[in-house]
Amino acid sequence: MGRTPSVGDIVSDFSLPGGVLREDRFERSDYALGEQRGNTVVLAFYPGDNTPVCTKQLCSYSDGLEQLQACGATVWGISPQDLDSHERFARERGLRIPLLADPDRAAARAFGIDAPLIGLRRSVFIIGPDGGLHWKRVGTLGATFPSADTIAEQLSALRRT
Repeated sequence: MGRTPSVGDIVSDFSLPGGVLREDRFERSDYALGEQRGNTVVLAFYPGDNTPVCTKQLCSYSDGLEQLQACGATVWGISPQDLDSHERFARERGLRIPLLADPDRAAARAFGIDAPLIGLRRSVFIIGPDGGLHWKRVGTLGATFPSADTIAEQLSALRRT
């Protein structure tokens, strides 16, 4: 397992395949963190599609998307499942955030959250416009996650700096 970046560290670029549900279409493309420089990005790593806690987490971020976007952020969900699984999950739950596939857990390893038995530790990272880590919450057991309100508070703090 790699080292979890510290607040203030510049985060390494990565590119993953992903997709986002737009009305009745699941639009697939590649998502590169480096292409987001100048923007704020929330990375929500979660262990699995259609599991109880992950469903609650991703639905809450999708439901709170306008609030997070109003704070200037783009939100990406990232898990080890493939794009077909992400498409089913997005369609079943009406998720409006891009879901990225990290099947070999390279991005999870780069963030130091790879966990052999569960895939990855539930974690949220806020990457600032300069590519630096502004805030993080790395779960130990994975049963809890920060609310959209908590993330919005951190995004607001970033905008004030």
